[in-house]
Amino acid sequence: ITAIGGRPHAERVAIDQAGERARGATGYVTLEPCAHHGATPPCATALIEAGVSRVVTAWIDPDSRVDGKGHAMLEAAGIAVETGVRSSDAARDLQAYLTRKQLSRPSVTLKLAVSADGYLGRRGEEVAITGALSRAMVHRLRAEHDAILVGSGTVLADDPDLTVRLPGLEKRSPHRFVMLGRGGAPKRLKMLQNAAQVPVTVITDQPELPAVFTKAGVTRMVAERTGHQGLSGQGDGFALPELMEDMAASGISSLMVEGGARIAQSFLDTGLVDRIELFTAVTTLVSGRGGAPILSPISRSALRLPPPSNTKQAAFQHHRTTTLNGDRLDTFYAINAKPKEF
Repeated sequence: ITAIGGRPHAERVAIDQAGERARGATGYVTLEPCAHHGATPPCATALIEAGVSRVVTAWIDPDSRVDGKGHAMLEAAGIAVETGVRSSDAARDLQAYLTRKQLSRPSVTLKLAVSADGYLGRRGEEVAITGALSRAMVHRLRAEHDAILVGSGTVLADDPDLTVRLPGLEKRSPHRFVMLGRGGAPKRLKMLQNAAQVPVTVITDQPELPAVFTKAGVTRMVAERTGHQGLSGQGDGFALPELMEDMAASGISSLMVEGGARIAQSFLDTGLVDRIELFTAVTTLVSGRGGAPILSPISRSALRLPPPSNTKQAAFQHHRTTTLNGDRLDTFYAINAKPKEF
């Protein structure tokens, strides 16, 4: 497995662990061994020097610095190369990387938590919809992503911290992105307290950030606004495709969108969601108390999730259901967002 931070690559980790046993062995890799000099010499060179006799690869690396060159180096050294083995299985694990390389944007996961009667919460109130185990799963999902994004509405309503607070995973907190609405920056922000440890970037079209933000170490990403207004006509209105390209250019391969309703709808409307993690609680929030409905009764139409017996018109395919102490977590993958075939 590739080390945290991307170095060393998995091939070098495996070779170091195998020692002399690597000589004459078969190396199994999900992604073509790199062929270029970066922070370390090419992994293809490491495999050649280790004396392996055969390499089995699931995916050719779409990075222009590799793209078949790693395999060519191995074959030139007399090593047998077999490609495309179980590429469909490997694509799920490589989705973030392949999406960034092939589509020039991060792979996007949309996380939604709704009550049993289909509400995200009550306007003006911070309500814990799901149980403790579901909330722990959200922290795990955060740890799996490079970055997390919320809209200004969520920041103003909940003032979230957006870090990972599971024991042992605190250092896996993602880079936090906050869309700054036209109303300007809030005077206080919980994220400012630890921005020096866990990066915070404000997405804005304003020329500068408030001094309290820059003093805390918050950075700015400039984005253009569009006429798109999102679910309720009050969306933050940023040009999301261009914003995603900017994130990918900064090295972000996976993005988790965690709120709120307008931002969720905007990402869905622009076809940028690759995966949905939908938490459904046993709790009801009772309509008529100012809830913010998004999923029920429009879950099958707005999100275009597959009905139980028909997936022909769906934009997303159900992958699995996980039960979390009464809460339910359904995972969906976009049908039209698969990586290009091998």
